[in-house]
Amino acid sequence: MFRSTAVRLSALYILLFALCAAFLVFYVTALSEKTLVQQTRQTIQEEIQDIQRAYDRGGINLLLRIMERRARQPGANLYVIAGPSGDILAGNVASVQPGVLDKEGWTDMPFGYTPYSENQGARRHLAIANVLRFDNGLRIMIGRDLGDPSRFRYIVRQALMVALAIMGLGALVIWFGIGRNALKRIDRMSAASQKIMAGDLSQRLPVGRSGDEFDRLSESLNAMLGRIEKLNEGLRQVSDNIAHDLKTPLTRLRNKAADALSEDREDVRRHALEGIIGESDQLIRTFNALLMISRVEAGSMAAEMSDVDLSAASADCAELYEPVADEVGLALVTEIEPGLSVNGNRELIGQAIFNLLDNAIKYAAEAGGVPEIRVKLSSTAGLIRLSVCDNGPGVPADKREEVTKRFFRLDASRSKPGTGLGLSLVEAVMGLHGGRLELSATDEASTEAPGLTVTMVFPVVKG
Repeated sequence: MFRSTAVRLSALYILLFALCAAFLVFYVTALSEKTLVQQTRQTIQEEIQDIQRAYDRGGINLLLRIMERRARQPGANLYVIAGPSGDILAGNVASVQPGVLDKEGWTDMPFGYTPYSENQGARRHLAIANVLRFDNGLRIMIGRDLGDPSRFRYIVRQALMVALAIMGLGALVIWFGIGRNALKRIDRMSAASQKIMAGDLSQRLPVGRSGDEFDRLSESLNAMLGRIEKLNEGLRQVSDNIAHDLKTPLTRLRNKAADALSEDREDVRRHALEGIIGESDQLIRTFNALLMISRVEAGSMAAEMSDVDLSAASADCAELYEPVADEVGLALVTEIEPGLSVNGNRELIGQAIFNLLDNAIKYAAEAGGVPEIRVKLSSTAGLIRLSVCDNGPGVPADKREEVTKRFFRLDASRSKPGTGLGLSLVEAVMGLHGGRLELSATDEASTEAPGLTVTMVFPVVKG
């Protein structure tokens, strides 16, 4: 337990708190004692002034009567009347420390004295006093015992020490409980981490309902684990799909090469070599598409973001694909709202639109529906929606999530050229731009040619 950072920080906090508390105790008691001494000196000074006025008014007789009356009062000050030689003539003090009555004014430091109520040397008393000397050599000393300030300091210091001891004991108990609780939470996180490191990426760190820093850290790590799990799943699918889907073209490529090697006729061999080159180009395009998807999903192209005029980009892509649509007897219709911009990568957005148009033309050309493709761009509720609609055979509702996976192709489209990576790239592009990809039927009422509408939804309208 004492090796954990939380416990060590708590111990350091308690130590610093104890030092500050000790300083506070001594400061408060010293300040309290100083305040009492100052009040005592002020009281003595006022009494000295009263004595001087009494002496001026009634002489030594009045002075003696006043001092005698005050000396008999409970809790009285110290009163001493000494002759010119320093002998005590009257007062409530039996003896004082030698030399105290020799100097006029305040004593430099506390001095010892013996009251009449105690035997000489029974216990040591300390006092402060002010000595007044008259013209005839008579000396008057008025002082105050320092026992009251000392007792007050002792009581205050003792009370503070007891309070701090109770607080310290409570802090230790709370520290132990908090440390144990923090360690239990860390142990649960460590146990989940061990399972994750063992290969179970479906595990997640525990998240409580307190919303503290542990919960926030767990939520962030769980989001990261979800991302890692998704990437690993994509990597596994890619590996499986590459093994299955690229095995056939590689085998076909090898057979063509073997046939060309065994062929004697030059024209036949040339034709076979041209077929090999075509197969190789298709394989290169497949791997290029895989590399681009990986780069997009890894976020390596996020630094190339800028304001993109989506209206202009959509119009340019539609204009480039319009001759291709005309060749297969399709009309390409655009409904583009002008002046819409997003923060993104123009190259990737353009590639995504090209992929959608290529798929729409490929599958709508052989369908019996309305011979047109429609490109729509509009903004609603703070979102920009770019849709490519066709009237082809469409995609069954239960397969729409799977068609965005790499190399996934419906059985009806396996005879058509392509790699099954077009929608995977579009989804990766939308993920990079913080958007989403939506698939729906163009005509829900049609059973022969429901068509497919693919919508790229971008967040935050920029213009």
